[in-house]
Amino acid sequence: MEVGHPSALHLFNFFCMNNLSELKPIQVLQKTSLLGEGPVWDAGKKIICWLDILNGIVHQYDPANAEYSAINVHQMIGSFAVCTNGDLIAGLHHGFAFISRPDGKLKMIVDPEAEIPTNRFNEGKCDPAGRFWAGTMAISEILHQGNVYVLDRDLNYKKKIDNVSISNGLAWSLDHKTLYYIDTPSFEVVSYDYDKNSGEISNKKSVIKINVKEEGYPDGMTIDQEGMLWIGHWDGWQVARWNPLTGEKIGSIKLPASRVTSCTFGGENLDDLYITTARVGLSEEALAAQPLAGEFFVVKNCGFKGLPAFEFVV
Repeated sequence: MEVGHPSALHLFNFFCMNNLSELKPIQVLQKTSLLGEGPVWDAGKKIICWLDILNGIVHQYDPANAEYSAINVHQMIGSFAVCTNGDLIAGLHHGFAFISRPDGKLKMIVDPEAEIPTNRFNEGKCDPAGRFWAGTMAISEILHQGNVYVLDRDLNYKKKIDNVSISNGLAWSLDHKTLYYIDTPSFEVVSYDYDKNSGEISNKKSVIKINVKEEGYPDGMTIDQEGMLWIGHWDGWQVARWNPLTGEKIGSIKLPASRVTSCTFGGENLDDLYITTARVGLSEEALAAQPLAGEFFVVKNCGFKGLPAFEFVV
């Protein structure tokens, strides 16, 4: 099929819409999170990891052997990435830290916002050069109080984006020349020209605008091998696949929980889609209607493949 032809593109998108809508997420295991977030596939250990931000828990699960473990960091944890030595690097309430996998001990690195204890780190990921990017937000969710920082392999940090509200999804294009970013209350995905060597970003553009009433709020994000973005939609009951080149929604997978927070590809072939959800802030009535809110889901063999997660170089 010639995807570049308008009529062929319409048929291709129609096929993807219907194909995705037929996929059914299943519960990975019963580990309810208050605010599930930040799933990462650890290819080295062949385990899926995710967070309960507010309870400070890193969940770890080996799907092949059905083995579960958890690390409690005793403070809010917004994001993490795997390091090249097998440990974790994370953005916590009180700054950047290394987390030892064997014993869960923290080694604090630096707190870029030590003078703002009312802020915490939220979404973060490593870039193609092995730097760790993470954004902050006000715990109270007051707008425009946060910033996005990058921590390099020498453990020096630099502010990259300021005046953000709820810093969320990060993804890099297949050619490593574009950074995609979500500040949730902006209701859009923006792109920046990205220089892999220097880590500098420039030329901000809006590439996807979200109709919040219809879709829910854009939250965490990942990218597939075709360069399409997969976004968790808070209060949207879905993970949606979007084309950042056209701004079009290509399809969506419905979840039995309204507050879908993020997703990532995992498994041996990177074709299992793992999805986090939350239950924080839901009324008793809402929780009764969605008892699986806050659970962790997977769509096995979803028909699309992701990319290996970038690791922090130590």
